[in-house]
Amino acid sequence: MRRPVLTVRGEQQCFGGTIGFYAHTSAEIGAEMRFSVYRPPQAQAGPLPVLYYLAGLTCNEETFMIKAGALRLAAELGLILVAPDTSPRGLNIPGEDDDWDFGTGAGFYLDALAEPWARNYRMYSYVVNELPSVVAANFPVKADRAGIFGHSMGGHGALTIALKNPDRYRSVSAFAPISNPVAVPWGEKAFGNYLGPDRALWAVWDASLLMRGRPFPGDMLVDQGLADQFLEKQLHPEALEAAAQASGQSLTLRRHAGYDHSYWFIQSFMTDHMRWHAERLSEARI
Repeated sequence: MRRPVLTVRGEQQCFGGTIGFYAHTSAEIGAEMRFSVYRPPQAQAGPLPVLYYLAGLTCNEETFMIKAGALRLAAELGLILVAPDTSPRGLNIPGEDDDWDFGTGAGFYLDALAEPWARNYRMYSYVVNELPSVVAANFPVKADRAGIFGHSMGGHGALTIALKNPDRYRSVSAFAPISNPVAVPWGEKAFGNYLGPDRALWAVWDASLLMRGRPFPGDMLVDQGLADQFLEKQLHPEALEAAAQASGQSLTLRRHAGYDHSYWFIQSFMTDHMRWHAERLSEARI
């Protein structure tokens, strides 16, 4: 198999490791995709566990690496971090840049079914299948020790991807996820356009509904700020809580007074999430 060709957009030293930004031609997306990778200093000695982060609406592959305060922790814990962009870009699809919560920067980590999105908006297959192959071919990762987490739209993506692929991910967590997208405006807009009007097709992309049918075999960590401006209208963590109770899912859902939806919130609890994943990805875990 040919090794995927990467374009190195930039690499810098950070906490003894290397933060890099890359691009490649994606077969799943049918266009260039960008992603970032942090290799901690321990990567010089051999392969390490890998932790994928899925960002939220309007973000890109740089947002998490710059804003989350995670690189220092990855260097301490010996984790490789990977963050893909949140959608294809520059495809000239009519409507792709009309709204901040749909189209560019808003791929919702699903595989679109409806036109004109079906060919290129395949972020689920990209994140689950293609990106890990590209990463494994170019970076020293232990592919069998992978975790996934994310924020908002990316929290939705992390939860649904882990629930649909329990054999691929040993750990999962989320910050302020869109927990029940079929029932909120962001999800209805995205699913209606990407998947079409048949709501029966939407259920397989909803974490709360997926959890009711087949819970993740491990435990989940979710943090939610109570001053989050999107809490009541868009996020619905109570739906996730109810699904966990109904299915027996092990879920730690923490609510934090005074915290909003921003990366200030994410920074505040990043240490907990990084240590959560490091413990579950360690060699001590079978």
